[in-house]
Amino acid sequence: MTNQRKVVAAYFLSLDGVAEKANEFLTGWDDETDAAGEQLIATQDTVLLGRRTYDEWAPYWPTSDIEPFASFVNAAPKYVATSHPLDDAWPNSHAIPGDLADFVRTLKSQPGADIGIHGSISVTRTLLAASLVDELHLVIAPTVVGPGQKLLDALGPIKLETIHGTKTSAGHILADYRVVR
Repeated sequence: MTNQRKVVAAYFLSLDGVAEKANEFLTGWDDETDAAGEQLIATQDTVLLGRRTYDEWAPYWPTSDIEPFASFVNAAPKYVATSHPLDDAWPNSHAIPGDLADFVRTLKSQPGADIGIHGSISVTRTLLAASLVDELHLVIAPTVVGPGQKLLDALGPIKLETIHGTKTSAGHILADYRVVR
């Protein structure tokens, strides 16, 4: 049996599961959170994005000096779930032809490192529902937000196995889970 690439979804979450606008609920930053992010992207060579995330990130990341993520995301092939053509503003960006789940199944079977999902809630939900996400890497902030888009809303039961968990000096919980099939 050949090894398949893993699809790894990474998110900043509030304690109540809100995944959007993390800059509004993260209460601090620390070296441990940075180190976890660096370790995560070191295992990835491809990124999946939804159209909304692409439209927000394409004007920002090409000129960002937030390292090492800027260098990583700018260099990596980015595949965007969209029904509309992309402009050529962000190099290495490609619209996904056809069905997202079918495309990811094919991508997982090709040689390469892990495939990351960063900040695209609808893409993650679709791929979780299709049993195509292999791991969740979460930074959980000690904040309750209330309203906002929650990462795991509208999904059926999903069994997870803890890979790693720790508390950082800023009070974040770094929680890594494997999706059990």
